[in-house]
Amino acid sequence: MDISIGLPNTLAHPGPLMIEWAKLAEERGFTSLGTLDRIVYPSYDTIASLSVAAGATSRIGLLSGVLLAPLYPPVWLAKAAASLDAMSGGRLTLGLGIGGREDDFVAMGRSMRERGRNMDAVLETMRTVFAGEKLGGDAFPVAEHGHPKVLIGGSGDAAVRRTVEYGQGWIAGGVPAAQVKPMVDRIRREWHDVGREGEPRFAGLAYYGLSDEETSKRSLRTYYGFIGDAADMIANGALRSPQALRDSIKEFEDAGLDELILDPTVPDLAEVDRLADVVF
Repeated sequence: MDISIGLPNTLAHPGPLMIEWAKLAEERGFTSLGTLDRIVYPSYDTIASLSVAAGATSRIGLLSGVLLAPLYPPVWLAKAAASLDAMSGGRLTLGLGIGGREDDFVAMGRSMRERGRNMDAVLETMRTVFAGEKLGGDAFPVAEHGHPKVLIGGSGDAAVRRTVEYGQGWIAGGVPAAQVKPMVDRIRREWHDVGREGEPRFAGLAYYGLSDEETSKRSLRTYYGFIGDAADMIANGALRSPQALRDSIKEFEDAGLDELILDPTVPDLAEVDRLADVVF
């Protein structure tokens, strides 16, 4: 299983830390750099974060885990993603989800009630744009270069359908390995039932913090404060010891993941080395 690391794009820190984090992550051998996506939160934008990381590196993958696709204008998002993939040398993987915070949708002037329908519209647009084809009667394609891989997030029937119809695989949110395996098995089965070639790719994420436990817990409680008391469960569940990390990696690998993104909860560059020393 590939081991990746998240960028600290939801954590409070000076922007230049992102560049040093990306460089060090590539140097230490992580497979990809991941991001989390929010609007009404003082985080760094997903596309901007991955673009900065792309410019600071040359080999490491770029993975949005996950980008909340229905929040954005479909054509713009497809063009931005294709552009980033092309300019980074084909390193972009789009993990896409539908979102669940109403304030994000209000801020962007998008309908939360219609997010499922809008997600399908985004995926249709991306399929056309990434193929270098014209949209409707346009004189030119929106993009001729850039073909990002797409992983679909979610746990319901619609997520399975979208993965099989549009994706190259599936990405799990911050859920335990025991909840991952049933989805992996189901998607793999339906993938072959409809005649898709090859194998779907499976990714997931987990939080870690190997120093400053109080900062680690506070960052997660703040980020997930909108879900009430359950934020404490997430904060307390982050991986904070070498053994907890090793155990979790084995559990996710046994569940069928091809890639695990370990997202930071402490905005300290040394957390990259601390994690690498444990997992490699």
